[in-house]
Amino acid sequence: MSKAIVETSAAGDYFAKALEVARLVDAGETVPEADYYLGFSSAAQLFGELTAARMALLEALKGLGPVSIHALAKQVGRNYSNVHSDVTKLLDLGLIEKDAAGKIFVPWEEIQVRVSVGRAKAA
Repeated sequence: MSKAIVETSAAGDYFAKALEVARLVDAGETVPEADYYLGFSSAAQLFGELTAARMALLEALKGLGPVSIHALAKQVGRNYSNVHSDVTKLLDLGLIEKDAAGKIFVPWEEIQVRVSVGRAKAA
């Protein structure tokens, strides 16, 4: 399984990555296993979606493996309904998944969070 990369970036960055993959395919070259990219336009937007509480859930899930939302809430010592809301958001973001038995888990070997502040401007 690959990694999830959550980052702040411009839309053009994703187009450049897609063009590079298309170039490899057109050239008949092997395309490396793709990582999952989740981009936000600003640090404020990223941290608004990926809150400290949601990061704590990801860390707990990574250690626990597939569990029910109830078991996760109990493990982290939080209210079930609040954990359920955060799990729903993490599912929507593609950072966790649900298996056939309805248990949630982190499908990524690694999740990286990258925040760029004040990108250098071209001269």
